[in-house]
Amino acid sequence: MKALIFNRTVLIILPLFIIAVIVYTLITQPKKLTPIDLSLLKANLDNGKKVFLASGCSSCHIREGSDNKYLLTGGQKFLTNFGTFVAPNISNSKEHGIGSWNFSDFYNSIKFGQSPLGEHYFPAFPYNSYQHMDDKDIYDLWTYWKTLPSDETPSQVHDLVFPFNIRRNIGIWKILYMKDKYFDQTIDRSTYLVEALGHCAECHTPRNYLGGLKKAVWMKGGINPSGKGKIPSIHPEDLKWTKDEIMEYLSSGFTPDYDMVGGKMASVVENISQLSDLDRELIADYLLRIE
Repeated sequence: MKALIFNRTVLIILPLFIIAVIVYTLITQPKKLTPIDLSLLKANLDNGKKVFLASGCSSCHIREGSDNKYLLTGGQKFLTNFGTFVAPNISNSKEHGIGSWNFSDFYNSIKFGQSPLGEHYFPAFPYNSYQHMDDKDIYDLWTYWKTLPSDETPSQVHDLVFPFNIRRNIGIWKILYMKDKYFDQTIDRSTYLVEALGHCAECHTPRNYLGGLKKAVWMKGGINPSGKGKIPSIHPEDLKWTKDEIMEYLSSGFTPDYDMVGGKMASVVENISQLSDLDRELIADYLLRIE
């Protein structure tokens, strides 16, 4: 009798297990690579540099303490509830960086969070914001990127806890949280600068236990990836800065109380200070209209 019950249990569980494996495989499968037609794109190096600055690539990918904002060696560590992420080498090194990539590889990493080998990138790389980037801006960024120096420092391995160290699971995360729409319904350049290029919400918005942004508390502050303190709220209910004060901060790093920007934000301000006055004004406009 016990053997009969066991056999029946196996006959029920085994098909369900097989179905579950098939469903998991299908829903976590990386997207098919999108072919890019370069014939319609003409590179603009000046715009590529502006996109590089606005998207803050160097803030995470230069070596900790380095003064060279264009040598993307990697190595900075970011502590999270899922373990420690280590920024990779994304210099033009063909062996240790992304120097062997073509534009389609670059495009798919930014738009889909997918590697040239067809693997999911962990969303510590803010492709959830970068997915909104304009194709022309990505191409200009790529063209500018190819002018940057290479570095032969090998990338370090992330130190993540199970099951968050399984890249395949990121396919489920993308289904849950990678939505192809902006938070702010006023779709203009200010939205583009803050939500896409600047990816401000990635640090300034709290996350849930799976790492998804809590949109109900948009820009209300988050955990500091350095492991110390908290990223402050920049919601107008809490910030209470004027437009001119926000613009001054993004230009010089000085707060209304004559304090000076510090930590990771210092690099962000250094980048934004090199954008136009109009772009800084548009960023301020966005921050003041958050509801």
